[in-house]
Amino acid sequence: MALMGCSTIRVLIVDDSAVVRQILTRQLSQDKSIEVVGTAPDPFIARDKIIALDPDVLTLDVEMPRMDGITFLRKLMKSHPMPVIILSSLTPEGSRTAIEALEAGAVEVMCKPGASYTVADACTELIAKIKIAASANISRRVAIEDTPVTRLNMVETTSKILAIGASTGGVHALTRVLSALPANAPGTVVVQHMPANFTKSFAERLNTICAVQVKEAQDGDSVMPGQVLIAPGGFHMILQRSGARYYVAVKDGLPVCHQKPSVEVLFNSVAKYAAANAVGAILTGMGADGAQGLLAMRNAGAHTVAQDEASCVVFGMPKEAIKLNAVEKIVTLDDVAKTMIQMVR
Repeated sequence: MALMGCSTIRVLIVDDSAVVRQILTRQLSQDKSIEVVGTAPDPFIARDKIIALDPDVLTLDVEMPRMDGITFLRKLMKSHPMPVIILSSLTPEGSRTAIEALEAGAVEVMCKPGASYTVADACTELIAKIKIAASANISRRVAIEDTPVTRLNMVETTSKILAIGASTGGVHALTRVLSALPANAPGTVVVQHMPANFTKSFAERLNTICAVQVKEAQDGDSVMPGQVLIAPGGFHMILQRSGARYYVAVKDGLPVCHQKPSVEVLFNSVAKYAAANAVGAILTGMGADGAQGLLAMRNAGAHTVAQDEASCVVFGMPKEAIKLNAVEKIVTLDDVAKTMIQMVR
């Protein structure tokens, strides 16, 4: 990949706005590790330029003439899988589109600059995401896309907690894991790195395909068997306990490990309040968020699992946890749910 060979990351920009193409080209070119090899105003021209220029990463708008970005993304992932970052004027009302893009194979989703999001801030974030995308294992993510999910058998549980953290590639990974859980699985708490307003749509989408109930967490929600609580974007989620009742606190605060919500914050609280009654899993993602927290869980008596490198889109967070000896078992993505349920038993 581009980063591994210390060469520049070749980027193709696909956007129907000439102004946006010009701004992105100028801003991205200021980073010496990135080379904008071309631009395209629509998917049809983009298709030809992908073949001719062989970019490492694609930035893709959603609303474009002749073919929308999501349709093009699906076609691209079947015929020529590659790292794609969706860059669109996504609003809270349009966050379902963002989830759809991530499920279709996008590595990241970003909003274009707006009233509360300056060009400089957006481009700084985009550069960071391009560098992450360049290292993503897209071929593996596509290869496992159509693998059938086998839902696990019902389990007997008493005050057990499942805690899961994920980042880049996590939308797909969590869909695989949570849809395999039985309807009476232990109460489950999840942090997926995702912007505010996206997590609610993500939870609603999961709720339609999972045997367990899935919802975006609200402050004070009980953690109950058969239910999954997903931390809302822009807030930390903390497990707490009152007598025999587990519940979550949803709080604002500074980013931890550069993230909000942070897996580290969740896992540390699970170590404190659930200890040996918990099973933790760290899935695909860039960085080290959750590694120390998973170690705290293991030291407190919890069982711990990490997704293996071969099935990760980005083997960052699991790798860091493994280096700390925070992981009891390393398993492929399709074995994560089964392993967690076995550990509960």
